[in-house]
Amino acid sequence: MTDSDLLPGLIVKAQSGIFDVETEHGIIASKLRGRLMKERMESDAAALGDRVQISKQPEGLATIEVVEERVRVLSRKSPGRSEIEQVLVANPDQAVFVFSCADPEPNFRMLDRLLVVAEREEIPALICANKIDLVVPRTAKQAFGIYPKLGYPVLYTSAKTGKGVRSVRKALQGKISVLAGPSGVGKTSLLNKIQPGLGLRTSEISQATGRGRHTTVVPELLKLEGGGYVADTPGLKAFALWDIEPEELDAYFPEIRALVAECEFSDCTHTHEPGCAVSVALENGEIDPERYDSYLRMRSGVLE
Repeated sequence: MTDSDLLPGLIVKAQSGIFDVETEHGIIASKLRGRLMKERMESDAAALGDRVQISKQPEGLATIEVVEERVRVLSRKSPGRSEIEQVLVANPDQAVFVFSCADPEPNFRMLDRLLVVAEREEIPALICANKIDLVVPRTAKQAFGIYPKLGYPVLYTSAKTGKGVRSVRKALQGKISVLAGPSGVGKTSLLNKIQPGLGLRTSEISQATGRGRHTTVVPELLKLEGGGYVADTPGLKAFALWDIEPEELDAYFPEIRALVAECEFSDCTHTHEPGCAVSVALENGEIDPERYDSYLRMRSGVLE
């Protein structure tokens, strides 16, 4: 078999060892070549978002012959197998974190945790502050105001009034976007505004993932009419910080990362040491105390 015999494609669905691969000839159901599973024992051999090359078979399923090297990955510890990486989405172009301005109140601890994961995997992050119609806009912009200063764009939206929907639709266009956020923030309604039926599909996926321990967490990339794909990531209350050690955390908080070199001690934990540049910045109001509290909680393993 030569390279010319192989058909390139993108894995858009993964379920029970069967992968739907979108190619120039449409979606082709495929299975993974056995040797590929043996080559990658510490992580999923193939996952949503993987760029692959397949060989069509005279009968039955096509075969995935090559899985291209991943640019980045969103992953978590596999339930029950802490040494195994479970890939949620491979090669995402961006992460979109959806939180509500009210009802429920925004969970900034969870948001900070998700941003750390995005930083760790070098996934550009976008924050969507939904339900802007329930609050005074100025209040919402004050609540989320720290994040644009750190380099995380914030879009203020309302699924009810349609405010900001066009901006989100434009941000998703042509990209593989991972959506994440707590329940009750209006994500389904917002996605339905972006594309009719899109939110319903992600809601169905979310419900399906809660029906058993062994169901796939993110079984499908949903295609957008204007180009691009959306992957929903439910179950984030138990989201683990995969492969992140406490001493690494300062690298994933931009405001702390910028000061590390100025600390007196190279192994400074930024919690109590003399000559800590982070502590000085905190006292001077240059670091947001709530973000610093998130840092402390993550260092100590507190995820609430």
